[in-house]
Amino acid sequence: MSGTADRRQDQVRRLMEGPYPVVPAGLAAGAAARGDRLLRRRRALRRFCWAVLFAAAVAFTVWASVTRPWATPPAGVSPPLEGW
Repeated sequence: MSGTADRRQDQVRRLMEGPYPVVPAGLAAGAAARGDRLLRRRRALRRFCWAVLFAAAVAFTVWASVTRPWATPPAGVSPPLEGW
């Protein structure tokens, strides 16, 4: 078990000491542009979600004010007449 770990550590040490690979030109600019796009998409999605939530709250408020679900419905049968 420890022999495998030592071998892996030796491989990592050789990779770290050896020549570094060449980084392609424009890699940092491309990564920054991609990150910028991701941030804009997330911001747009967050704004869209807030707009939908606000529209749902307004729709619920309008529905509740029109239908008045908290009020008791009118009785279908009239009470008996007494005292005539």
